[in-house]
Amino acid sequence: MLRKHHAHKRQKPFAPDDDDSNISLADHAYRALEEMIVTLRLQPGAALSEQTLASQLNMGRTPIREALRRLEREGLVLILPRRGVLVSELNVHKQLSLLEMRRETERLLARLSAERASPEQRKEFANIGSNLRQLTEDTDETLFSRWDNRLTELEYEASQNEFAAKSMALLHGLSRRFWVKYHRRHASLVDTAVLHANLAEQICRGNAKSAAAASDKLLDYIEKFTRNTIV
Repeated sequence: MLRKHHAHKRQKPFAPDDDDSNISLADHAYRALEEMIVTLRLQPGAALSEQTLASQLNMGRTPIREALRRLEREGLVLILPRRGVLVSELNVHKQLSLLEMRRETERLLARLSAERASPEQRKEFANIGSNLRQLTEDTDETLFSRWDNRLTELEYEASQNEFAAKSMALLHGLSRRFWVKYHRRHASLVDTAVLHANLAEQICRGNAKSAAAASDKLLDYIEKFTRNTIV
């Protein structure tokens, strides 16, 4: 009944310029820069200037610097002495190694979220699933990336396991960026969105075994897609 009640309710995923007084300037900077890197508006290998980024985001250099340090921990930028900051390069072999870790972490987060999510969180999982199912092949990658990111953030919250959440945070941005780069040639946006929707819906239903299976099915698809980029 819960999923049916929310089946046609559309929500807006987080956007970096959304007004949210509950997060810091550094968090705003991180979210904006992470999205710019993941969606390839900042290309792999690009040199970044704190001053330029501060001007673009209309904030001081301190939150930009904090955001860049966080992005470095997640592997999305390199901070090099006397050379500045570079967006990290894409590497398919590293991506496959990353997926080995992501598969285990994603399965754990899915299972724990199904077991521990609050009623309000289950409603949000249902809404995320509904919105993901409405995406088409013509959908802008940024919109899909935002829904994907919100699903993962909600798993962090619902799982109530900070160590699994921190582990996944080191993997997710790199995974999303790789998908944005190559999906038009090697994957379907709709198929990817449906697999994410199924994961969200299984978590909503509270069946840990089904949620873990949905996670494995998603990672099977992502791994196959990643290997296809080598050919």
